[in-house]
Amino acid sequence: MRREILKKVKRVVVKIGSRVLASPENGLDTALIGGLAAEIAQMRADGREVILVSSGAVAAGRRELGLGDRPRTIPQKQAAAAIGQSRLMRAYEDAFATHGLTVAQILLTREDLANRQRFQNARATLDTLLACGIVPVINENDTVVVDEIKFGDNDNLSALVTSLVEAHLLVIMTDIDGYYDADPRKYPDARLVPLVKAITREVEQAAGDTGSSVGTGGMATKIAAAKKAGQFGVATVMLNGRIAGNLTGAFEGEEIGTLFLPAHESLNRRKHWIAHTLRPTGRIILDAGAHQVLARHGRSLLPSGITGVEGKFSRGDCVRVCAPDGTEFARGIVDYSGEEIGKILGHKSGEIEEILGYRYSDEIIHRDNLVVL
Repeated sequence: MRREILKKVKRVVVKIGSRVLASPENGLDTALIGGLAAEIAQMRADGREVILVSSGAVAAGRRELGLGDRPRTIPQKQAAAAIGQSRLMRAYEDAFATHGLTVAQILLTREDLANRQRFQNARATLDTLLACGIVPVINENDTVVVDEIKFGDNDNLSALVTSLVEAHLLVIMTDIDGYYDADPRKYPDARLVPLVKAITREVEQAAGDTGSSVGTGGMATKIAAAKKAGQFGVATVMLNGRIAGNLTGAFEGEEIGTLFLPAHESLNRRKHWIAHTLRPTGRIILDAGAHQVLARHGRSLLPSGITGVEGKFSRGDCVRVCAPDGTEFARGIVDYSGEEIGKILGHKSGEIEEILGYRYSDEIIHRDNLVVL
């Protein structure tokens, strides 16, 4: 199965974390970066396009700030990234130049991908770079990021980039051999799981939280990234990036790391964008009948099924759609503002114009803009 899946991969996102790249001596393990560049160069020679999502800027710059540990505040993180990002890219430039390859730096924030026009612009830029044989190196723009717009970790970013570029596989390179049924750092008898057919609640609970003083993400964020990629119909391979040759071996069909199979029913790119990239700004509460119709049949949301609205949001914003008990079960882009919905909730669509004096549509959220989670 693994060999068959990987044989079809022509475009792959490779995410490499800080814990793989970091070196206590100079911030970055340049020898490891050189080995990674060699393996990616071979992938390129084999006809695969590679997009690299790389952490490491903060780790590369923190020593200059006198920080022995990971920065604890946003300003410290921004300052370390401002120093380290150029060092990180220089390391990649030197490593890939050895193989006749050019790299390109792309820095993103959540706002860049949440805005549909910027999303399309980023996609066009990446397509052009790949068509020209360039290896894009993507990182979160830590020098300007704030809490409201940050991705939070590059695991999450890599999953969103997988959707952005319509990749066929996500590879997450970490500092352990893959996904275990328990934290191997705490439990010596923890077992490596070579294949995960579905990311269940049990899988998520077993991931726990295994962050470090170098990176921001732990196993839980990697499982979340694999789940998001899987909802786009893309498999994920998690492997140990500190072992030379692992990336090459995985593409040769060796049972290295953990393979996460994609979901049976995948989301299209627009619905994946709504579910995972947009930040909800409000909540809509439904009655039992509307909840059942949307959850089971994926219909559009009409004003008659709404019992409450919370938060301030405008037409075109993303909101949480909740069951009668307040539990979120869907997300969608609204055709009316929160204030407008407050006036027409519980009414039939034919009464919208009479109440508001105008009508954008019969639906509060059209089914094409609604994602059942």
